[in-house]
Amino acid sequence: MANNLAIQIRHLKKNYGPVEAVKGINLDVQAGEIFGLIGPDGAGKTSTFQILGGVMSATEGTAEMFGVNARDARPFVGYLTQAFSLYQDLSVQENIDYLGELRLVPRAEIKVRGQRYLKMFDMDRFTARLAGRLSGGMKQKLALTCALIAEPKILLLDEPTTGVDPVSRREFWDALAQLSAEGMTIIVATPYLDEAERCHRVALMFDGEIHEVGTPKELKERVGLQRLEVRAADLRRAEDVLSETPDIHDAQRFGDRLDVMVKDTATGERAVREALHRADNPVIEIRHGVPTLENTFVSVLRNLHPEQPIAPFPLRREFRQRKEGAIAIGANKLNKRFGEFHAVKDITLDIKYGEIYGLLGANGAGKTTTIKMLCGLIEATSGEMTLADEKGGFRSSFVRQRIGYMSQKFSLYDDLTIGENLDFFAGVYGIPRQDREAKKQWVLEFAELDGKADQMVGSLPGGWKQRVAFGAAIMHEPSVLFLDEPTSGVDPIARRQFWTMINHLADRGVAILITTHYLEEAEQCNRLGLMVAGELVAEGTPTGIKAEQGGHLLEVYPSEPQRATSLLKADRESWRVSQFGDRMHVIVDDDVQTEIARITNRLGESGIQVLRAEEETYSLEDVFIVVVEKARAKGKYVGE
Repeated sequence: MANNLAIQIRHLKKNYGPVEAVKGINLDVQAGEIFGLIGPDGAGKTSTFQILGGVMSATEGTAEMFGVNARDARPFVGYLTQAFSLYQDLSVQENIDYLGELRLVPRAEIKVRGQRYLKMFDMDRFTARLAGRLSGGMKQKLALTCALIAEPKILLLDEPTTGVDPVSRREFWDALAQLSAEGMTIIVATPYLDEAERCHRVALMFDGEIHEVGTPKELKERVGLQRLEVRAADLRRAEDVLSETPDIHDAQRFGDRLDVMVKDTATGERAVREALHRADNPVIEIRHGVPTLENTFVSVLRNLHPEQPIAPFPLRREFRQRKEGAIAIGANKLNKRFGEFHAVKDITLDIKYGEIYGLLGANGAGKTTTIKMLCGLIEATSGEMTLADEKGGFRSSFVRQRIGYMSQKFSLYDDLTIGENLDFFAGVYGIPRQDREAKKQWVLEFAELDGKADQMVGSLPGGWKQRVAFGAAIMHEPSVLFLDEPTSGVDPIARRQFWTMINHLADRGVAILITTHYLEEAEQCNRLGLMVAGELVAEGTPTGIKAEQGGHLLEVYPSEPQRATSLLKADRESWRVSQFGDRMHVIVDDDVQTEIARITNRLGESGIQVLRAEEETYSLEDVFIVVVEKARAKGKYVGE
């Protein structure tokens, strides 16, 4: 194994003055491996990446790439940083040419390699488009192309898919699997733990140290927990009761169900039923589920650093009494055109007070445009809207003080301190001066930045900045809240805190419209709407939308995963097949046993053995892919 090492880290430390960011870590990464480095904000991941990429020196210890010191290994290392690394006013081809020449690649080779990778990423028809006019997913594919142009032996990816829609994320990871199969070594940091499931091995990093290393399967088995999906008459009360019940290790609300973690499913199910029976909260259904890597991550981190309870929000405003089922956000045949481009087409919505509604869609589907119309930031071309009980005058101070808005791109001023930002938003939203200090203090505690009000916002990591922006959007206690990708780049522990607070707000009667690219968290919404090419094409509860999908999802474990993936992609529509580490997801239309036999025979013809194959329930990501790809097959404009 030692002869096959691509990366060898020994006793690596990095200090910034008195702050120890990396505390003597040891790590081996094998050649051709996709290795995931996961951990919360501030764990030391980016510092480790910067040392491996030769951007800065370690304080102590060594980092070697194929036996060469990291700084000397830079000619054969590609590094995609967390910060955006493209030139917005250059075209796709000009960005590739510039980066290729910077890495001393011959011009003829730049053209050949650039075309190869652009074709791999389905980007070859966009060479003349300016980088600044690409969608988020396309930008990341271009950035990856630029990192690959020197054909590195080792590729470092620091949160490469933050803000990228699920379709583009899946295409991105399919490309990584292909590069790995060709011998490239890839180490990736990601806050999305469904992505980490696609890695061969992962390491959990916390507080500058590495605590767990293994395959996703090994880590999930090591934590020793099982998952129950629980549906009860009153989920809010059920979550509170089960969180205090012996034999229950964790309980978290997910839209129309609870995820409950237990040591033993039989004992755990009995404890759930007894606890909810005593609370006079009838159980509707209990299903046994497979633990996710996120369940594992949260469990390990809670043992290392127990979660701090969120301080009670300083409530100052009385909400008016409303009839049950009152509409807070309404739209009837809403349209928006930008010249000849029809961005939003006949959208009809009705979101009630106390409801969490998730609006999902690929980049360019029209989600942000819809939100901007609904909250009065831009005028609709046609259609009717209702907002906070008003049918017009959305720009009035009355309406403004009753809505909160956290933007996808702009929420805070980087050149102001945290405290100055909070003072500004408190003034904009008209929070009485006597209430401002209590509200500001709550935001600082929620963001785990207590005592750091004088820190510049621009110096904050993305996850912490998102926490401050969320706090700023709810300081004035809105009755209607718009959240446009609020947890982008936020680690799973912080994401849980976001959703705990979002659920508290909904329980109080706040109507919440949220967009997200992280479909695990979309499960936490009461209802979902899926947008494709400006149209609302599916709507319902998370469970209901999954139940409506035709066909079946097969999980297949082949002896040669990458070769099996390539073969099956060639036989059917490529979106139906995706590799997840040592297994594949295959979406089929025919009978399950017939399809398993068909796949087994097809792979067997090429000497590939199917070790195991079984039907799995659709994940929301699988449903999203099915809906979007069927729309694309009908010629609809999707995410470009």
